[in-house]
Amino acid sequence: MAKKDFLKEYEEADEVSRSDFPPKFVFGVATSAYQVEGACNKGGRGPSIWDAFSHSKGTIIDGSNGDVAVDQYHRYKEDVELIAKLGFDAYRFPYHGREYSCGYTQAQNSDRDFKKFLNYGLGTKANEEGISYYNNVINNLLEKGIQPYVTLYHWDLPLYLHENMGGWLNKKIVDYFSVYADTCFASFGDRVKDWITINEPLQTAINGYGIGIFAPGRHECSSTEPYLVAHHQLLAHAAAVSIYRSKYKEKCQF
Repeated sequence: MAKKDFLKEYEEADEVSRSDFPPKFVFGVATSAYQVEGACNKGGRGPSIWDAFSHSKGTIIDGSNGDVAVDQYHRYKEDVELIAKLGFDAYRFPYHGREYSCGYTQAQNSDRDFKKFLNYGLGTKANEEGISYYNNVINNLLEKGIQPYVTLYHWDLPLYLHENMGGWLNKKIVDYFSVYADTCFASFGDRVKDWITINEPLQTAINGYGIGIFAPGRHECSSTEPYLVAHHQLLAHAAAVSIYRSKYKEKCQF
């Protein structure tokens, strides 16, 4: 394409308005919890693989981490107000750390390998502080006419699960993800109608376990581990979908 034709096309694109889209087209914005929330030790939030990865020397060029970020945990009302002022219809955000603690605190199941894990597990009590925080976020969005789109997993696996069971390399992760998803559906499904199970699973599989440039930074077994991780993510996705369809879909109609 000639330069002048490209510039003309760009100028025309700049004049696009809502009326150029179907009436029910949804305009939205999205964030990753680790990149914006901060408050790394608040609300029952335990360490994730991204906490460990970003604090490891040499993994992030400038040494940045998400300990504080833009402090959305304390300033979410300001962010919701900005979203509303910009005229967006939806906000997609994930649960993590404290969200997994919506989530669980200490596992009390028979498998001793998981007995001390801090974020989510089987047969444990939900972290009401984490649930309360996300209830407030969701309610604030709805008050402003913004539809919440919730992502269950956006790359920030609880560190304990990675260190003590191999994280996504272990098929047992599917059981943990199922309990976590069930808790989220039960806690927020009366107001959230749009769910994303796993954000960009290929990035976790390849960059996290193949190349090693994302958390947890593995690359030693790049010929096998990405495939195991991808397989277990697919199983976790299917399990979460099955739970939603069988237990929540009919009673969560809007």
